[in-house]
Amino acid sequence: MSSFETIVPALAEALEKRGYSALTAVQKAVLAPELGQADALVSAQTGSGKTVAFGLAMAPTLLDGAQRFAAAGAPLGLVVAPTRELALQVKRELEWLYELTGATVASCVGGMDMRGERRALERGAHIVVGTPGRLRDHITRNALDMSALKAVVLDEADEMLDLGFREDLEFILDAAPAERRTLMFSATVPRSIATLAKSYQRDAVRISAAGEEKQHLDIEYRALSVAQGDRENAIINVLRYYEAKNALVFCNTRAAVNHLTARFNNRNFSVVALSGELSQNERSHALQAMRDGRAKVCIATDVAARGIDLPNLDLVVHADLPTNPETLLHRSGRTGRAGRKGVSALIVPGNARRRTERLLQSAKLTATWASPPSADDVLRRDDERILADPAFGEPVREDERGFIATLLEKHGAEQVAAAFARLCRSSRSAPEELLEVAPFAPSGDKFAGRDEAPSRRDDFGDSVWFSLSVGRRQNAEPRWLIPMLCRTGGISKREIGAIKMQPEETFVQVAANWADRFLAAIGPDRKLQGSIVVRRLDGAPDLSRAGYQPPRPDKKPHRGKRGFDQGGPGFEKRAPSERQPGTPDSKPWAKKPGKAKFEKAEPTKHKKARKRPG
Repeated sequence: MSSFETIVPALAEALEKRGYSALTAVQKAVLAPELGQADALVSAQTGSGKTVAFGLAMAPTLLDGAQRFAAAGAPLGLVVAPTRELALQVKRELEWLYELTGATVASCVGGMDMRGERRALERGAHIVVGTPGRLRDHITRNALDMSALKAVVLDEADEMLDLGFREDLEFILDAAPAERRTLMFSATVPRSIATLAKSYQRDAVRISAAGEEKQHLDIEYRALSVAQGDRENAIINVLRYYEAKNALVFCNTRAAVNHLTARFNNRNFSVVALSGELSQNERSHALQAMRDGRAKVCIATDVAARGIDLPNLDLVVHADLPTNPETLLHRSGRTGRAGRKGVSALIVPGNARRRTERLLQSAKLTATWASPPSADDVLRRDDERILADPAFGEPVREDERGFIATLLEKHGAEQVAAAFARLCRSSRSAPEELLEVAPFAPSGDKFAGRDEAPSRRDDFGDSVWFSLSVGRRQNAEPRWLIPMLCRTGGISKREIGAIKMQPEETFVQVAANWADRFLAAIGPDRKLQGSIVVRRLDGAPDLSRAGYQPPRPDKKPHRGKRGFDQGGPGFEKRAPSERQPGTPDSKPWAKKPGKAKFEKAEPTKHKKARKRPG
């Protein structure tokens, strides 16, 4: 094959046997003639074919012109990976790639039997793949002979530094011969990676594989706007709607992983968890359950999910938003591989819309903003799956005809079909009813999140008025009332009309088609911030009887006793009692605590009294 002409023949034959018809961008880049035998710092995303890439790149160095390896002795090549799962995955890839060269590939990873690894090293290996900590242990115990090394590969170097392996990496590289070839592969190249490369590589060629983001073209990004209290329900509906063979749900903390795992187990999802508190054996069982179909949903933290590879992963759900663009790309890049389509769904509560928009812009991704699947959407999708079931295309077997005739005679076709539909539906978890939240509509102007500039408040349309038990005397202001109403009531600014302030009460106009959902989101106690009572009015408020006075445009903002505007700069740094009204300790009529009383006063030392003159 012409595209494989520059590859060592034994490896080219292995690629053809594996079904490769063309090389990926990163694989072509490391085989470029100008690279030769030089060191390289390669930017390559997970899933871009980098394992095969560095296997191809180091083959000429290891074989040194031969077609097959001689008898195994001290290792010639070393690959360092951040996690046990990734290291074992790399080992499997290199075994088929180097099969026709007679290579022996050994692994040294944490959580495995160290004595077995030592025996394998004593028998000899051409290539060793391992994790930093375990490799250092073997070097320290003189079990791993580094003297014959010709090439060292650092796979996902940025992650190894993030996980705190810098000291181990430096120890391993210092133990390797100075006249070696060093290849570093990293999804990103922050300053820490550049510093490591400068210290341990010689005149490294910098390779940024063209088209390394191509994998993300097969990923559909969806940002789903949800009410704050509907996050978990929205995830349930997303999982039910897509019914992916494998789905990965990302959380930012172990506590969130444990909580969601318990919740989804109760909802009859076949789910496993991955977090840092699991042993290697537990992690292996969880991943195997995903691969063989016993589990369909894996809930994980970013650190715990590093290095895992699920070939049937069709859906990634961000239960908690990623903290940076790199994490978003790394999470999402686990789906949409090898020509398969994938979905990356971000669950976005109202207070995180702007942050999500900035995150997507930084990652140079375009997402479709939408509402999560409703209960009706999920049920319709279930019906479509039932109708498309391959079982309907299979002919009736002779041994089935008798029983089918009995069923139809006894119950009739309609009743049999109804029973079949109920059986299919009962095997699935019921979807959740969600509060309807309008999808966010990003834009670049100051009205971002709105389809157009705000309309005049006196032309708001059909609406319902609500009364809030807080007013000007409690320092109520629209600047903190509006965000509180949006956050607690599951609405956006466009659904709020006029706000009329009174001394002890505030009237708020809400779009009529959102009024019932607004009340439902607040809850049966009809309270905001714990003590602000919300009351629905039958009509427009009578402001003339209440002595309503519109705010003067020239009036300066009220300044609190500490000298800053209520709700203005420094607001978040204030003590709770100095923030907005509505909390028990901020009510002006609340009784102030008296001085503490003591059973017995401790004797105090006084200054020596001055003598009186005379």
